[in-house]
Amino acid sequence: MSRFLIASLIGLSALAASAAAEAHVNFDIGIGVPAYVAAPPPAPVYYEPAPVYVAPRPVVVAPRPVVVAPGYYDGWREQRWREREWRREQRWREHEWRRDRRWRDDD
Repeated sequence: MSRFLIASLIGLSALAASAAAEAHVNFDIGIGVPAYVAAPPPAPVYYEPAPVYVAPRPVVVAPRPVVVAPGYYDGWREQRWREREWRREQRWREHEWRRDRRWRDDD
């Protein structure tokens, strides 16, 4: 029985020592070449687009533009005469205003 007892003590001490020996050093050698993986591509996913509601364009009826060619104007001489007479009349009114600065009943 002493053999059994010694074997069990050695086994228990080995288990206790293995818990303390968890901190160990690893030495690894690796070759950084990836392996070829043949996987099928994912299936395409189709989402139906959301419906787009667009209001119809407003109906606008615009009148057609009226294009008239410039006509012949024969009355330019009369217009100069009218402008000259208008200036004379304005000068005469200014003259009367300067002459009659006071009210007519102020004497």
